[in-house]
Amino acid sequence: MSELRYGWTTGACATAATKAAHTALLTGEFPDPVEIVLPKGQRPAFALAVEELGDGVATAGIVKDAGDDPDVTHGALVRSTVRLGEPGTGVVFRAGPGVGTVTKPGLPLDVGEPAINPVPRRMMREVLGGADAVVEISVDGGEELARRTWNPRLGILGGLSILGTTGVVVPYSCSAWIDSIRRGVDVALAAGRAHVAGATGSTSERVAAELHGLPDDALLDMGDFAGAVLKYVRRHPVPRLTIAGGIGKLAKLANGHLDLHSKRSQVDFGALAALVGEGETAERVRHANTALDALRICQAAGLPLGDLVAARARAVALDVLRGAPVEVDVVVIDRAGTIVGRAP
Repeated sequence: MSELRYGWTTGACATAATKAAHTALLTGEFPDPVEIVLPKGQRPAFALAVEELGDGVATAGIVKDAGDDPDVTHGALVRSTVRLGEPGTGVVFRAGPGVGTVTKPGLPLDVGEPAINPVPRRMMREVLGGADAVVEISVDGGEELARRTWNPRLGILGGLSILGTTGVVVPYSCSAWIDSIRRGVDVALAAGRAHVAGATGSTSERVAAELHGLPDDALLDMGDFAGAVLKYVRRHPVPRLTIAGGIGKLAKLANGHLDLHSKRSQVDFGALAALVGEGETAERVRHANTALDALRICQAAGLPLGDLVAARARAVALDVLRGAPVEVDVVVIDRAGTIVGRAP
């Protein structure tokens, strides 16, 4: 099997497009391909898909190539429109169509700012070489694509964020998801939320939100990354954290796994049997096919496996939190969304 192909971030594409547009403004010609230097020294070159030169304004566009990563923005057309600014004004960034605007505090940008993150901004300033300029970044179809990201929940409305700390998209990297978890905590804290919830999926998220009456910006897109939530909340404490998930995922957390993905951790039926104790039911749990099967075995025997898993998962979470001032509760559900266990 060949090695997976790396790609380029929206920030790298926007930077290259900005360099091309600015060069065209100064020289009347678009460099194609256009080369930029990334934060770690790589020098990728980008082919231009759009070249438009007018009176005092130039637009260049680049189609994003995310490599072999299943990135929602793969194939999106990222445009930069550059106009020369008034002397001494520096670089002014604007959100064009398809690029969002920050509407909630807690992100690394002020409310009202275009959702163009700090590193891409720095990269664009560098390729402009200290020029005074107005830079408008847009993404064709970006508003629709943004609905498939965490932007609406984070308070970034109207389109995508222009992202990237290295300029490189690593295939199947967990970093983007974990960064969204961190931003979710930041936004919740900035909004004054005293209670947040991390859920393994949409059903458990709905259950936690309804159970505790939590607003949208108090819900963290935890997924399989329980450890990422716990470690970030340890450093940035929220008074109360609810962890919600299916019996299978939380059985893994109960056994000390902080990454709950099926490729990186498995349900330990011996550990589940040990929670039950001894006897015929424990032995049947030991040989169960799935965690849900084990739950049904215990329910038939009148044993609260869901509560036992919740209590043990809570103990693991508290251990990871290392005494941080965070109250933790755990909610375990079945596939239908019925609560089958809680702790404390």
